[in-house]
Amino acid sequence: MEIFEVFDEAEIINVYDVGIKTAYSAGEGKYNEILASWNKMIDGAHDMPAYGVSLDNLTRNELKSGLWVEFEFGRALECNGMPFEKLLIQVDKEFQGFNLIRYNTCYGYDGRCFYFDLNGKNMGNFHDLLLNL
Repeated sequence: MEIFEVFDEAEIINVYDVGIKTAYSAGEGKYNEILASWNKMIDGAHDMPAYGVSLDNLTRNELKSGLWVEFEFGRALECNGMPFEKLLIQVDKEFQGFNLIRYNTCYGYDGRCFYFDLNGKNMGNFHDLLLNL
């Protein structure tokens, strides 16, 4: 499965705003809004090797500030030889590229990430949608 194909498989989309988590289940109107905005944002993006790795304790601490979105799949998936059950992304209006931090039950958020380059776009519209749900 290609990384761009997995997002439609998410059972839940979690939004973290300064550490406060709100969950949206598949089929809900707001879930559909988030997914449509996400897919529009990543249309034409390039997946690239990530420059770094995630450390579980640091990532969990970072979730307490800023805006984040997490796609939760309810089962293990694998892309490019890297397994995950969730993908976590920091959301910033100005970001033109970002890491997709993998989560799995055994290691938490530890490990290599995926990376998307938005190919000249930024996260502005997606960011604003998440803040106004």
